Amino acid sequence: GAAGGLGAGLMAFTTCKMRQGVDIAIEVTKLEEKVKSADYIFTGEGGTDFQTKFGKTPYGVAKLGKKYHKPVISLAGYLGEGIDSLYSEGFTAIFGIIPGACDLSTALKNGPSNVARTTENIVRLLNF
Repeated sequence: GAAGGLGAGLMAFTTCKMRQGVDIAIEVTKLEEKVKSADYIFTGEGGTDFQTKFGKTPYGVAKLGKKYHKPVISLAGYLGEGIDSLYSEGFTAIFGIIPGACDLSTALKNGPSNVARTTENIVRLLNF
């Protein structure tokens, strides 16, 4: 993408180093310290699929969870091809939040309530 092209250009003409955004976010937010003391880790993205393991934030979060033996629960607007390979990478469970077929506009409009409903159901299960 454009960010990769810009980064490559900067690396060619300066002394900068390329870093994944998730690594910077983990460092700036001190997420690793928070993961160490967490009972459960929740993460998510608009869509989870085979591309998730190519530097997306939920993948970085899952790797941290795996490092500290913490369960990582991921929520996604949709689930695509290749999610089965993510379980060995640190994801404990992956949930799609959209309850039925709908157009993108409806999915986005109902996103907050769909996240809340799915999270409530997960927490109910964890507290059983």
